[in-house]
This record gives sequence, C-alpha cells and structure tokens, in this order.
Amino acid sequence: MKLALALASSMLAGSAGAQTVLTATLNNASENPPTVPTTAGGQPRAASFGTASFFIDSAASFMTFTATIFNIDVTGTQTPNDVNDNLGNAHIHAGPAVTPTTNGPVVWGFFGAPFNDNSPNDAVVTPFATGVGGTFSGKWDMGEGNNTTLTAQLANILAGRSYINFHTTQFAGGEIRGNIVVAVPEPETYALMLAGLAVVAGVARRRGRNGRAASA
Repeated sequence: MKLALALASSMLAGSAGAQTVLTATLNNASENPPTVPTTAGGQPRAASFGTASFFIDSAASFMTFTATIFNIDVTGTQTPNDVNDNLGNAHIHAGPAVTPTTNGPVVWGFFGAPFNDNSPNDAVVTPFATGVGGTFSGKWDMGEGNNTTLTAQLANILAGRSYINFHTTQFAGGEIRGNIVVAVPEPETYALMLAGLAVVAGVARRRGRNGRAASA
C-alpha cells in the first residue's frame, strides 16, 4: 500500500509540473458593462461571441493561445456596409483586483494597440473566408508585456484574475470578453487516473501478500 501511495504522489507531482491549460468563453454579457451590438444605423446586429484556449509551459516561461471569434469584422471588409463591428484591438487584461464583474489594465496586446507580441512577433490572424470573424493565435514570451511581464502576471492568471477582450468601433472598451480560468479535466481524465491508481494499489496488495507468504 505504501508503494501505491508513493506512486500516486509521484503521478500527482508529475501532473503539477505539466503544462497548464486555461480556457475562456467570450460573449457580450461578460463585458462590464454588458454590450448590446447594433449597426451604425441603430439596428440590432448579431451577438458576438467566441472561445479561447491558453497553454502555459511547465517552466512558466511562455503562454500560447488560440482564440476564435464570431460576428466581429476582423478585416473591416467582412461587413462593408457597417463599421460598428470593426475590430480595433484585442488584449489580455489582468490585475490583483480583477473579478468577473470588474475591469483591469491591459497586460499584453496581440492585435491593434498596444501590440506586445513582438519579441518575436508570433501573432497570426486568420479571417474567415466566408462569414464574419476569425481565428487569432500568439505567444506571450518572457520579456513581453504592456509595462509588465508574464512572470509578474502569472499569479493573477492562475487565480482567475484575468480576461481576454476584443474591442470594436462601437465598443472601444470591449465588445466581447472572456474570463480566463484553469481548465477542469474531463470526467474521463479523472476516471483514467483513478483506474490507474486502483491498479497500482492492487499490485501493491498482491506484493504484500506474496511477501508475507514467503516469510511464513
């Protein structure tokens, strides 16, 4: 049994040192204050939304991300008759006082200004070939940041005190926002871990019984 506990501790320690995965779900309601998109003529336009995934390496030396957004004009030509949905800039915001209902400063910009994905420039923007929106990716490297660094913001990011924000012509303060949170493993992941620990415990019990039988 001691062997099982030791191996379990080893497994958990290994997972703690692994890459950290975070996610964000972006929508109008998460903005502070919430946004209600309209066209330049005052007519309702489709709600904007998106998803994002983030990966921090085991040494916490960089963070990569991929985000896909919908119903925001990434190029300014996807909805040529309306400027309200034109994307102006996009950032990660963070701070010790950030909550899901409070705002924080820009700590790393990856589209528009400020632009901080520059050492080197890893930013990739892929507008939809059809429809309105696009996919963004980049890498927050050591030394990059808007008057800060990833190292300085890591505690805020891991504690849920950060968010990703896309700003448009209509909503210069942000049209869609998603709070960045550590991803919760799927139930299948927990099941596999528990099954593995059960096998380890069973092996330890059998070895214990065999050892006692041999010494009897």
